[in-house]
Amino acid sequence: MNPRIGPGFRLQFEPAQDAHVLLYPEGMVKLNPSAAQILLRCDGERSIEAIVAELEQAFNAKGLEPEVRSFIEIAQKQRWVVAQ
Repeated sequence: MNPRIGPGFRLQFEPAQDAHVLLYPEGMVKLNPSAAQILLRCDGERSIEAIVAELEQAFNAKGLEPEVRSFIEIAQKQRWVVAQ
């Protein structure tokens, strides 16, 4: 599975919120830093495994896969991401 941002959603940094947000026609979701870092990598090209590897390298962390998978599952249910 190569997740990407779902149709109708746009991910961007919003200076007024000082955070990344997910915009959609009915509103906006302010993302915490962890969620933003995951969604920034959901481009339809990277697999979940690649996303995890990038995050672990970028943040010098290990064992992030369960949390990343859990977030992506939730994001799919919200239609924030879709599988490629």
